[in-house]
This record gives sequence, C-alpha cells and structure tokens, in this order.
Amino acid sequence: MDKKSEMGPLVTKEHLEKVKGYVDLGVKEGAKLVVDGRNLKLQGYENGYYIGGCLFDHVKKDMRIYKEEIFGPVLSVVRVKDFDEATKLINDHEFGNGTSIYTRDGDVGRTFASNIKIGMVGINIPIPVPVAFHSFGGWKRSLFGDQHMHGVEGVRFYTKLKTITSRWPSGLRSDPEFVMPTMK
Repeated sequence: MDKKSEMGPLVTKEHLEKVKGYVDLGVKEGAKLVVDGRNLKLQGYENGYYIGGCLFDHVKKDMRIYKEEIFGPVLSVVRVKDFDEATKLINDHEFGNGTSIYTRDGDVGRTFASNIKIGMVGINIPIPVPVAFHSFGGWKRSLFGDQHMHGVEGVRFYTKLKTITSRWPSGLRSDPEFVMPTMK
C-alpha cells in the first residue's frame, strides 16, 4: 500500500514457495547467496506472499537458477572473461526475455544491442522495457503464443521486434544508478 514501494507480493503462496525453492536450490548447487530475502516479514502483512530481493554471485551456466526463468526477485551474476564470452552466453541460452548492459562506450552499447538475440535489451537501464506501450516479451522460449502482449506485434506477425532502451549518464564522475528512472 506504500506509494513509494517498487515491488509487491508474489501472486500466490505456491509461487512464493517456488521462488524460495529456487533460492534453496541455488545455494545447494554452489552459487554464493550474497543477499537473502527469503525471511522478509512486513509488519501487518506477515501472512502475505512476500520475498525480499535475493542476489547470487558465481552462478555457473549448468545451474538451474541460470537455466530456468524464476519470475521472482532473484538476480544471478554469471562471471565471464570478456564481451564475446558474455554475448555467446546470452545468445546460447534457450530463453530470450531481457538483458541489460552497463557501459559508457556507445560503440559497445550499439554492438551489444545489435548482436544480442534477446527480445528486450537495456543499455544503462536495469529493466529493458519500463512502460506498457512497448512490446513486452522475449524471444526463443520466453515468448508464449504467437504474438507479444502489447504494441503492434499483432500486425507484424512475422517481424522480430527488438526494443532497446538506453540512458547515458552525464560525465565520467557519476556513479551508476540501478533504479528505473520515472517521471515525477
């Protein structure tokens, strides 16, 4: 109910248990759980379907938390040697919902957006499609049905839409921002 809240509860108790199960599985598979939100309790909402943000580091591509779409507040960090390895890792994944890159180099941002096989690409944006009038949906196994939910995809049935959202911070002295910019 807090107007400043950026996230609400999960949709059902079953989904909450499923997301917690993925976090348990990530720990069991050897990923390092840096932030654990499984025991989040909100005063007045103790029986709600809430889970706090969870952050894994050192996730490997053979782990289920990497291979499957969790649809909960769980972020996995997979470390790679270089840009080419990162691009291959993303393009080889069976799902293709969304991905982001943070860079101050415009050529890197353009190359990433052009070469990546994902339906929603963010450049210096944490969530690649922040508003409903953009088409929401990925490529590959992340798309359900024949068309995307929003936008003109119903007309462009045979088109692969790629939405690229980018923001370029001013100056080299500013720190990266990991929040969605919104109109106030």
